Amino acid sequence: MQLSSQQSFNQALVRLAVLLYQIDNKVTLTEQDYLEELVNSLEWESPICPEAFLNDVIYQTRKALDTGVAMDYLREFKDDLSFDAHRAMEVAMTITGVDGNRSEEETEILSLLTHKMLAKALVNGSRANQQPAATP
Repeated sequence: MQLSSQQSFNQALVRLAVLLYQIDNKVTLTEQDYLEELVNSLEWESPICPEAFLNDVIYQTRKALDTGVAMDYLREFKDDLSFDAHRAMEVAMTITGVDGNRSEEETEILSLLTHKMLAKALVNGSRANQQPAATP
């Protein structure tokens, strides 16, 4: 089954959120609560239920972190995040700050997202949302 662009984005968003809350090896209740709210807020259009998908993502993310390939893992779904780069950055900023402390690892991923992986989509998206200047 071919997933819609929106569903691919939703799944990438969940993967990003899980990566960011696990990257510092400190999972807080506020991070878990935010992740649960995020998953529940998404319109899910997949034959795999959100809970099963989330469980698999937690496992895959932990495996990527344990083997030192977290950045390669992130690159796997960066294109799907470009579907709504601003929303992706909103989620990334929120989940990394919800516990009141951004780790060095979290900050590194935020920088990578804004300056490399999503930079073009963020700039193009910003231009699309700007109102044309009024002419006299």
